[in-house]
Amino acid sequence: MPANQGGYVLTTGVPADRFDDLMALLRSAWWSATRTPEDVRRLIAGPSLFFFAAERASGRLVAMARALTDGVYKAMVFDVIVLPEHQGAGLGRLVMEELLGHPAVRGAQHVELYCLPDLEPFYERWGFTGEIGGVRLIRRTQSVERPA
Repeated sequence: MPANQGGYVLTTGVPADRFDDLMALLRSAWWSATRTPEDVRRLIAGPSLFFFAAERASGRLVAMARALTDGVYKAMVFDVIVLPEHQGAGLGRLVMEELLGHPAVRGAQHVELYCLPDLEPFYERWGFTGEIGGVRLIRRTQSVERPA
């Protein structure tokens, strides 16, 4: 159910008629700028939970956050993005609060994310910390064959 927040509406899920808005959001962030429409369609079809802020007047998506969760032990936050012209309006906070309040995320023992050091203060308001008892993020990067 969409919630009104001033000049914005908060909503979950990807509106079918707003795919171009989603692509614009993803292209505005350095880590997601090269995502292709084909891959993003596959992403939407998967298990991610999407949270958006849209302009109330136009319906245009201007902020987002995404999560994956098992609902019990782990939830991972991805793609917290606010279009540059809407930054500073509190939309990052709004989409994060919607995400963290979702039952499947709220029910997870650990909610994790990774970010650049200058964004850590933004996430600390919800209790995120880099002090996790010596645990380290390690990664395997691989080439992925795209389906034909």
